[in-house]
Amino acid sequence: MSEKRYVLNLSPFVVPTTDGKLIEEHVGGASTGTTAYSLAHMVAPPHWSEPHQTPSFDEITIVVRGRKRFEIDGDVVELQAGQALLIKGGARVRYSNPFEEECEYWSICVPAFSPDTVNREAE
Repeated sequence: MSEKRYVLNLSPFVVPTTDGKLIEEHVGGASTGTTAYSLAHMVAPPHWSEPHQTPSFDEITIVVRGRKRFEIDGDVVELQAGQALLIKGGARVRYSNPFEEECEYWSICVPAFSPDTVNREAE
């Protein structure tokens, strides 16, 4: 019998956080051993932010609910529900939700997200 050509993930890997943000990786290094790309569902609480980073991967964000702010190489971009953004690897970026409501979104990284390649700056 040949090897299966699919991976069924019935339960995402929940990334431990200390800032109130929910991160559920459905496809990627931690959940399915996939390194070519990753897919994660996230919910950022109101007034959440993370330090600047310079990832070596491309990241696509699709906002489902609420709003999200991006500082990208000195520009500020805000997304609302139904909008998407591609940030190319090597850009210096800071993600935040400075608003009063939660922000729910999906993120796709190519290659897959890795703590070793996100290049987060110290706060």
